[in-house]
Amino acid sequence: MRPIIAYPALAVMAYPRLEEQNVMRIVSGPEAVVSLPEAERVAARVLMTSATRGCSIEIANALPNLRFVVSQGVGTDKIDLIGLEQKGVRVRCVGESLTDDVADLAMALTHMLCRDLVRADAHARSGAWQQGRFEVGDSLVDMTMGIAGLSGRIGQAIATRARASRMKIAGLDRASNQGLGASLHDGWKALAAASDVLVLAVPGTTDLMNIIGREELNALGPKGRLINVGRGTLVDTNALIEALQTKTIAGAALDVLDTEPIVPPQLAALSNLILTPHIGGQTWGQRARGAKIAEDEVLAFLDGPVGLNRII
Repeated sequence: MRPIIAYPALAVMAYPRLEEQNVMRIVSGPEAVVSLPEAERVAARVLMTSATRGCSIEIANALPNLRFVVSQGVGTDKIDLIGLEQKGVRVRCVGESLTDDVADLAMALTHMLCRDLVRADAHARSGAWQQGRFEVGDSLVDMTMGIAGLSGRIGQAIATRARASRMKIAGLDRASNQGLGASLHDGWKALAAASDVLVLAVPGTTDLMNIIGREELNALGPKGRLINVGRGTLVDTNALIEALQTKTIAGAALDVLDTEPIVPPQLAALSNLILTPHIGGQTWGQRARGAKIAEDEVLAFLDGPVGLNRII
């Protein structure tokens, strides 16, 4: 019996050493796990999953000897961390493989918003260029970028890129943000008020739901921009639609939505909004890096003693 249950890998994600050892049982999805013969479920000690498939307590209960869950991606929304910890299951989220790609997207969206590049492209293609020059955009130099999640891997990668564009950095006034060369502010409203561009790079945990609502958007102001590469639940979508319609803020760029993959028609109609379909970490390089890290982690687990219950 094979000790690893894995969901189908995405393109260019390969686990050659695990395949050579023939230790993986590939199943189509979570629903297929509970349908496996009892002997196969009992033999499984590792589950290789993803941020979108996660690992519920029901799946863990179906695998009585499960001891290690490795997930491709940074999100834990669909992973029952508390339940798994209580069952003595170690969880490893391979988030470091997508750090640079998410940070690159955050900065690309910042440039696109501030220079109005979507409309600039349309201006050139439509022939309007022949009638006159495109309107002047905003320079990032000396702007302040507020980063929700400043002390995290992605937050720090975004800050590095923003500083390269000669932006100033701001964050929340908390211990983890001390000494990072940023101005610190007490609460989300104060951080929004201090920011020309506010970037959200935090997970979609319950305590962070709708941290950006009407008050924070009003504080961001008519020259402010919002970038969300975290989770859709961080933002009150109705408040954002209203703020964009009324020009309470200058614009927004969203890689994530609380309704994804459905895009509300009111959002889709907004000219001061850029939408991307949750592609922050979706690059060929990220997939290859993530697969390599995940394979290394699983092999180390199988070769070594069962570790203490912990989240990495």
